[in-house]
Amino acid sequence: MRFAHTCQQARGYLLICVAGAAAILLPALTCSAQIAPASQQPQAPWAQTLNKYPGLLPEIGQLMSKLQEKVQFPAARAESRLLPLLPASTTSYAAFPNYGDTARHALQIFRQELQSSSVLRDWWTSGDLATGGPKLEEALEKFCQLHEFLGDEIVVSGAPSGKEPNFLVFAEVRKPGLKKFLEQAVAQLAGKSKPGVRVLDLPELAAAKSADLAQAEEFLVLVRPDFVVGATDLATLRSFNGRLDPGSREFASTPFGKRVLQEYQGGVTVLAAADVHKILEQAPPGPAQSQAAFQRSGFADMKYLVWKHSMVSGQSVSQAELSFDGPRKGAAAWLAKPAPLGSLGFVSPQAILSGTVVLASLPQILEDIQEMSGPSNANTFAGITAGEKMLNLSLKDDLLSLFSGELTVELDSFNPSQPAWKTILKVNDAQHLQKTLGTLLAMTQFRAEHIVEDGLSYYIVRIPAQKTAVEIAYAFVDGYLIVASSHDGLAEAVRLHKSGTSLANSKKFLDSLPPGHSSDASAVLYQNAVGMTAVMLQQASPELADSLSQFSKEAPPTFVWLYGEPSAIREASSSGSFDLGTTLVVAAIAIPNLLRSRIAANEASAVGSVRTVNTAQVTYEAMYPKRGFAPNLATLGSDSRGNPTSSPNYASLISETLANPSCTGNAWCTKSGYHFRVTASCRLQSCKEYVVVAIPVDSNAGTRGFCSTSDGVIHVKSAGPFSAPLTASECRAWPSIQ
Repeated sequence: MRFAHTCQQARGYLLICVAGAAAILLPALTCSAQIAPASQQPQAPWAQTLNKYPGLLPEIGQLMSKLQEKVQFPAARAESRLLPLLPASTTSYAAFPNYGDTARHALQIFRQELQSSSVLRDWWTSGDLATGGPKLEEALEKFCQLHEFLGDEIVVSGAPSGKEPNFLVFAEVRKPGLKKFLEQAVAQLAGKSKPGVRVLDLPELAAAKSADLAQAEEFLVLVRPDFVVGATDLATLRSFNGRLDPGSREFASTPFGKRVLQEYQGGVTVLAAADVHKILEQAPPGPAQSQAAFQRSGFADMKYLVWKHSMVSGQSVSQAELSFDGPRKGAAAWLAKPAPLGSLGFVSPQAILSGTVVLASLPQILEDIQEMSGPSNANTFAGITAGEKMLNLSLKDDLLSLFSGELTVELDSFNPSQPAWKTILKVNDAQHLQKTLGTLLAMTQFRAEHIVEDGLSYYIVRIPAQKTAVEIAYAFVDGYLIVASSHDGLAEAVRLHKSGTSLANSKKFLDSLPPGHSSDASAVLYQNAVGMTAVMLQQASPELADSLSQFSKEAPPTFVWLYGEPSAIREASSSGSFDLGTTLVVAAIAIPNLLRSRIAANEASAVGSVRTVNTAQVTYEAMYPKRGFAPNLATLGSDSRGNPTSSPNYASLISETLANPSCTGNAWCTKSGYHFRVTASCRLQSCKEYVVVAIPVDSNAGTRGFCSTSDGVIHVKSAGPFSAPLTASECRAWPSIQ
């Protein structure tokens, strides 16, 4: 279902393409940042941008709102002239509207905002954006011009062909000149590089040689007077071209083709589908044990996966269906039929994430897991049986059977020290379950503190931790077990339930129900994407988090509903594209910049650590002149046996966060995303030269390596791979930090 939900947001792409693309360029502002002194913590690049351009984020938010309000999307299509032309072997299908007019309108709005907003204009025309911005606008202009040549629908399809499927993309051509336009655009984009696309007409297609094109590894585009077709290989392109002239309608007469055609009834904007059953049949067989487990799971019976975005009663709705060849069974049947979701009555309207699911019989799920696990996991279940005997409890009878299957998980905060969360489970026998919980707790060193407030029993378990005890509170309320990360969180859930002010009764929840669908569901996912992002960023970049929190108050949340039917699982969502647009802008701004912030911080820390090693080596040489320099990091560190006295073997000059006893020979010490190692040139236990090297753990931790020798100069290499070990002469060959 995740694939279908991702496809749903394609409609929103053009809405945010201008603002999102502009935000993506933000990292360019910090590309040339220099390493800060070790004593300074570099400021987050986005925070620097906010300081330089006060009010920028609200201006981007206003731009987003205008795009959402004013941009008109393509009309829904009730038929497809392209679908019947596909081969009967087609197993995947996707159809998109022509977004050319939408993109042009969005670009016009963006340019109007640039003229009216000095903050947005100053940001857009400064630094690297002064050259990058016009290039982006030019690319969007090219996109708009391209779509002027195309019909109302663009189709992408896939068909099996050996190990790799063949993919096609094609559309109708509505005016001449497309070939020349594509050739010019490809040449302009490639610049001095080798083009990755070759544009052909019919005579060139006939004369083309497969061996030459295969060696060139180019994407092939055929421009006909009536159609434009793209393919990854010449054989597929020629085969499909031959089908276009007779006007074949084979695919439309296949069961899969008929199923896809059904979705056009009533109108669609974006449509995607896959013949899952045929794809599974043609997939290479795996190990016999894996195949057997897959068959037992019930997912081997999958038939079609179909997703579409359309307008229902004037409301934007996405709908998906995963169908099966027969009644769902095994793990495919764990999602129960729709039911009232009473556990949502305890969820806060301010939650940043909430998920509710109604599962089938939990004892049956345990049996299914045991069956699918096979003999290889027999010891695991034997251990469960032994535990049941020891506790005199039955996992099925004394625990799993006491739950009805309805489960809700709520997340209110990502605070690493104490995240705020709740879990709500519907129970069949609260008294029996409390007895079971008491038995389980009695087997541990933890005890539940019993508190009575307003006639309700609360149970609080405190688990000792390094800094502060972890508190878990639970209570039974109106047939539900509520477990929370704190007593206050539990009390708040009870208050929301009693007062009727929970998420389930909020306007945003009631408005989220897709037209024609019931509030009785098998599952529902709720997320406040912007609020969730802001909370996650709070520690890494408080300035950005505070700015983004402004959006969370206005941006609509996302609700996704699931409905389990006897032979299908359906998804529906009426959440608009703005939530994705905002999320993309957040991601485009936050993720690259936070990554760069972390890289900058790691690199600054690495330089500081190299300086620390240099200072320690000078001190070590003065303390032990006969030994010269320390041969490794462990020698500069402390004795692991707790001996506080320094010695030639453990000089106690560097803390264990950088140097510990394991950092000898070829071993590395790791600190703040960097690996560190010291090697020395020694003779008769006297070391006259050393090299300290710092290289990033991976590309997400840092992009530059550092080294230094006895001269104390720090050298840098801006790109890997970083060779090790590094000699003193090799280190000095690297450029020095200015």
